[in-house]
Amino acid sequence: MPDSNIIYRHTRATRVLHWLNALCVFLVLGSGLQIFNAHPHLYWGQYGADPESAALSVGSFPGWATIPGYQDLAMGRHWHFFFAWVLVFSSALYFVLSFASRHVQRDLLLSRAQLAPSHLARDFWDHARLRFPTGEAAKNYNSLQKLAYLLVLFVLAPMLLATGLTMSPGMDAGYPWLLSLFGGRQSARTLHFICAMTVVAFIVIHLMMVLLAGPINEVRSMITGRYVLPGSKAK
Repeated sequence: MPDSNIIYRHTRATRVLHWLNALCVFLVLGSGLQIFNAHPHLYWGQYGADPESAALSVGSFPGWATIPGYQDLAMGRHWHFFFAWVLVFSSALYFVLSFASRHVQRDLLLSRAQLAPSHLARDFWDHARLRFPTGEAAKNYNSLQKLAYLLVLFVLAPMLLATGLTMSPGMDAGYPWLLSLFGGRQSARTLHFICAMTVVAFIVIHLMMVLLAGPINEVRSMITGRYVLPGSKAK
């Protein structure tokens, strides 16, 4: 008789694409920081090269955060562009499968009740006190999880792709409207950096929540799909 305390939380396709995307994000971020270190200043508009006129000067990132770990702009660009396109295609496949299986519509869209300020405040307060859902309530994402995933999937990911394309001079002839949309190549670079750092913040918070919620159960569910509802024990 099947254990009612165990559910299969993620499909095989979701698990495979999750780890592929995680690897690609790690490589794209590291190589992106390598590229950024070549000129760690951000501008607004079409042009910018003088650090004194920078809208924001961040400073160089340490070698342990870049790919490769030593200064090599050409190699960083090769890694960045290759794995960025791998990430684009694997993410596109994830989108198609998620919509086809109704994962997005069923699991990520918020109900009207979940959008209520009181409900959002309660979920936030529960997270702040590290009170995670148990039993049947743990089968579904809470409102904060849904908002975070929707932000990454439908705001940050498209922005990173669009601003990345805008920075490429090769796109000027076919898609000149991209430069107008973002107010120039340097503006696109600044937005690209801000979105990337927001993704880093999401990853850090995500990993912290995994550790606090029970890393063995959480990681196992993303490897085998088998998830034990918190507050119960697998037989």
